[in-house]
Amino acid sequence: MKKYIFIFSTLISISFFSCQNDGGVWLGEGDSYGKSYTFGTQAEIDNLQDLAKAYSDLDLEKSFPYYADEFLTDKFKENQAKWADAMESLSMVPYKIIPLHQKDGDFKQVLAWSKEERIFKNGSYQKLDLMEQFVLDNAGKVKGFKQWVAIDSANYGFPYGGKFFGRKESEYTGRPFVFSNRNETKIIEQMVESYNKMDTEGMKMAFADEFVFNDYRGQKATYKKSDLANFFKPFRSVNWKLNAIIPIKIANTDAASGVIVRGTESRVFKNGRKCNKELMEIYYFDLEGKISSMEQFAK
Repeated sequence: MKKYIFIFSTLISISFFSCQNDGGVWLGEGDSYGKSYTFGTQAEIDNLQDLAKAYSDLDLEKSFPYYADEFLTDKFKENQAKWADAMESLSMVPYKIIPLHQKDGDFKQVLAWSKEERIFKNGSYQKLDLMEQFVLDNAGKVKGFKQWVAIDSANYGFPYGGKFFGRKESEYTGRPFVFSNRNETKIIEQMVESYNKMDTEGMKMAFADEFVFNDYRGQKATYKKSDLANFFKPFRSVNWKLNAIIPIKIANTDAASGVIVRGTESRVFKNGRKCNKELMEIYYFDLEGKISSMEQFAK
């Protein structure tokens, strides 16, 4: 009998010591390089579930205690209030939660996968599959957050759409458009700001060394940056007001893009003449992120 007890105890000991309680690895830069992870606590799982419920109930006051003071700024509270006010209903349902601590370190996080459904008061609808990282402080409160999203086909809006035809059929014919995001919107805004100040030096920053302009009268001309020096010479004042900026590109092509700009413009000439137009323009950005050509339509 003693022999069997000894063998059984030995097996338990072998099983215990051979069980690995850490894994994974951090391969990013910094002191944590090469460190592995251990599982976090049940309390961290419970807190994430409670936070998800408060978020789904649009109960801000109930959700705030789960955030660290450094994260819970006035700006964060303001943004959360705007978000909640825009919602008709909200549902976040986690289906996988993994709390992780860095071994031999103080980094703590909770990884969560969830299904989220958003119905906005304006009628917009989103159905998302989310993967999120909640970084925790030593007290287990959220001090950082990142989110990755897979968009469900039930959404009203998509990051792509439309169709490119082209004047002649090519390899791009039939492809959808996607939004471009190489700072084109900011460049257009800064260019318009400089335009209204009649600041040609500021305007030049947006343009390639040489660019083509097709105006609303059907006239086409090629200009150099230096040609802008006398652009405002006939005018007493100008006022360009933007209505919309829409940066797009053909899907699965290089980074060159086209930016649709809608607005109104008024000019007062030094001779007293006035001119007012509604404009729709397309600015083509080259691979260097500069305006290489533009087309203009007016009424």
